[in-house]
Amino acid sequence: MIIIMDEKASPDQIQSVVERLLDNGFDVHRSTGATQVVLGVVGDTHNVDLRDYEVMDGVHEAIRITDPVKLVSRTFKPENSIVKVGKVEFGGNKIAMVAGPCSVESRQQIKDIAAFVKKTGTHLLRGGAYKPRSSPYSFQGLGEEGLKYMREAADENGLAVVSEVMDRMDIIPALKYVDMIQVGARNMQNFALLKELGKLNKPILLKRGMSATLKELLQAAEYIMAGGNHDVVLCERGIRTFENYTRNTLDISAIPILKKLTHLPVISDPSHGTGIRDKVAPMARASVAAGADGLIIEVHYDPEKAMSDGAQTLYYEQYEQMLSELKIIATAVNRTL
Repeated sequence: MIIIMDEKASPDQIQSVVERLLDNGFDVHRSTGATQVVLGVVGDTHNVDLRDYEVMDGVHEAIRITDPVKLVSRTFKPENSIVKVGKVEFGGNKIAMVAGPCSVESRQQIKDIAAFVKKTGTHLLRGGAYKPRSSPYSFQGLGEEGLKYMREAADENGLAVVSEVMDRMDIIPALKYVDMIQVGARNMQNFALLKELGKLNKPILLKRGMSATLKELLQAAEYIMAGGNHDVVLCERGIRTFENYTRNTLDISAIPILKKLTHLPVISDPSHGTGIRDKVAPMARASVAAGADGLIIEVHYDPEKAMSDGAQTLYYEQYEQMLSELKIIATAVNRTL
């Protein structure tokens, strides 16, 4: 259920409604729009008589929402949400760029890549310290040591850091080093992890599961927001289909659909979405044209020798070329890069 307050509702009137909801055992999430305050009510509202709240001073309308996705929906918040991570804003007019290697391999490796990322004007550094690999014999990442290397490299270049956690136990070390926590495709429905992330005051990058529907992605985001953390960015990273030419099938149509359903920022990951280096730039261009609020791209100075996902990782010159192309696309859809 949501309660839409009148445009002229006073702070005392709003607080009175909030207190009544809390007294009745509900959780309340407040959203302040351009002209009105909207109260998102979480809990079992099936037996609530909406008129009990509609007669209260300052209330414009009470609406029952049967869809399990409440806080992430545009019904709750019509305006786009802006999620800030360091110098980067997700959800605004400027398209946010995130770049870095698939895995942190060494201190020198991430320092070199961070310096390049800064040079291109990109302000958010990605890199994996805890790596979910399909084979138990593949490189699993450097763990907390890798996070330390990322933080050092980012601080030297004025960058923010985003990195993935695999387990609730990874959250504690991650909080010391990263500015944004990533939830990978394999953990999109790790509900215990999502609940813990909902307790944090740190932005979350939530990737779509490889076989997940868009509704399931939104429900995963709802888990985080229901815990109190509203700084969530959604990422389309490709889904598994019967096509085997590419690693995944990047669902470009998901971008405008999600933009219509939710106020949360939506970005695209064409690196994982295709798994093929020369397909990354075309799908990046398509993502921006479709309305993506940002892109997360894998780059490396020597992808052929990368310890993970080298086949989908761009060379430096390829990333710079892609950025120049994206500026043209962004201008065409009234965005900036």
